[in-house]
Amino acid sequence: MSIRHPFPLVGALALGLTLAACGQGDTEPADDTTAQSTDEAEGGEDDTAATEDEMAGPGSFPVTVDTPSGEVTIEEQPQSIVSLSPSATEILFEIGAGDQVVAVDSFSTFPEEAPTTDLSGYEPNVEAIAGYEPDLVVISGDTNDLTASLSELDIPVIDNQAPTTIEAGWDGMAALGLATGHVDETADTVADLRQQVEDAFAGFDGADGLRVYHELDETFFSASSTSFIGDVYSQFGAVNIADEADTDGTGYPQLTEEAIIEADPQLIVITDQVSYTAEDVADRPGWSEISAVQDGNIVTVNADIASRWGPRLPQLVTTVADAMSQVSVPAGR
Repeated sequence: MSIRHPFPLVGALALGLTLAACGQGDTEPADDTTAQSTDEAEGGEDDTAATEDEMAGPGSFPVTVDTPSGEVTIEEQPQSIVSLSPSATEILFEIGAGDQVVAVDSFSTFPEEAPTTDLSGYEPNVEAIAGYEPDLVVISGDTNDLTASLSELDIPVIDNQAPTTIEAGWDGMAALGLATGHVDETADTVADLRQQVEDAFAGFDGADGLRVYHELDETFFSASSTSFIGDVYSQFGAVNIADEADTDGTGYPQLTEEAIIEADPQLIVITDQVSYTAEDVADRPGWSEISAVQDGNIVTVNADIASRWGPRLPQLVTTVADAMSQVSVPAGR
């Protein structure tokens, strides 16, 4: 009998994720990336109970995983995994599947032992991927119909897209745990990460109403509350100035300088991956009117931690908390 795992599965009960009953009431991880998305599972209690019975032997195969591209059945535990997603790579190694990974994309720079290659998740080459003889390929977004191309070669593909909220991110981890035969390790990992994240949120209070602008690049793309990055700000009680521009709910809208200046953020966050500094941001024409500039509240964060859903999420939450704790807002502003 194949084991069916609904994806995403909010409770992830089939994977023993009830261990994480410390759970927070996060609506969904800003995800992988988008805070107000509806990736929460709608599976009924009967489905969950059936899955729990079938999971009496964790890691049993075959298993069937529901993904954004449809159901994917994996007949045997994968031994040659190719990951074309930096986030998925980090997760695979964290849940104990690292020894099964034979190749990762060029942006998968963490952990150090990941077998980085010149493979690309943005411009995937089917022949190059197939050359590693994978029995499972993990992607994040089905670029150029890669799933269909690999399916023709009988290579199963798990589309582990960035979550839109923190809560949805646990479901993505659960799916990878099931697909790779690491159910128990994944349950333990999620329980631990949940607790760390909850502790990080609980350890900081005082961001209510703080206007935040998270800048991704010099063309003013930002992370709204419909992304796992934005979900972090939301759960701290901050006001994300990118939300108004995210009319399509993509999680990553492009703003204009005029809109940013008018919104008057009290905290500006940039990453260390851009080619400019906090000082450069402060020197932009017209930005001297912004409160964050006037009060010196422009911070730089690690780009990988701030952009990848995965086991380093507690570091992102802590980093954001540290940034907001440094914000100095004069009385009355």
